Amino acid sequence: MISAKHFVLCLPVMLLCAALYAQGGPQLSNMAFDQWHKSKGVWYPFAEGAAPIWDTGNAGLHKVGLSCATPEYEHVAVKGKGKAAARLESRKIAWAFIAGNLFNGRFIRLIDMKGVETELGAPFSGRPKTLKGYYHYIPKNINFSKEPYKNMEGKPDEALIEVILTDWDKPYRQISHIDGFIDPENDPHIIGIASTKIKKGTKGYVEFELPFTYRSGKTPKYAVFTISASRFGAWDTGASGSVLYVDEFSFTY
Repeated sequence: MISAKHFVLCLPVMLLCAALYAQGGPQLSNMAFDQWHKSKGVWYPFAEGAAPIWDTGNAGLHKVGLSCATPEYEHVAVKGKGKAAARLESRKIAWAFIAGNLFNGRFIRLIDMKGVETELGAPFSGRPKTLKGYYHYIPKNINFSKEPYKNMEGKPDEALIEVILTDWDKPYRQISHIDGFIDPENDPHIIGIASTKIKKGTKGYVEFELPFTYRSGKTPKYAVFTISASRFGAWDTGASGSVLYVDEFSFTY
């Protein structure tokens, strides 16, 4: 029989396991976006000392005194003690454009303001039916553009929430302006995908639920979220000041 002392010591682990298996299957840590910490002036979307399941471009932007993702404690979808949301804001810096972003993996470095090196993917083996959560989008008109999206100049910005499940053997290493990007349509390692393009602003938080489309019966090894306040930001196109709040994500099974 477990003693009261040992039960107290085990309780945090038990609660974590329960949280990770909410909704009948595995979840990624901090999908509610409640846990943040600041280190050397940079905001990180995970608790201090925790595994870095999520990251942003903040470490690169900090060099010019900016952030593209910060915790939001007042404007949240579900109120309560310790609750927070993620606030993503797109930024224009001289000759460069940085979309407000949040992703699974880790930011490695900013390369001469031309691109970024990232490692994408968080270990994950579930096959959820849907992704659910809340978002509030406040777009501006696009004021920075490059080919092939020069025709978007002056039009309202658009946001993206997307998660892919893959059977990669290791995280995907990417240098954006050299190696290109993950191809969700054609990458043979992608097992499932849930995605939405947000093309209009909202008056407040909107609840959503996105079904997964599966391409095979394989078991995933990695999950990769791409959450962006400017969905064309990878191509240096978007609106400075577009803001996307996201909160309380979870998988359903």
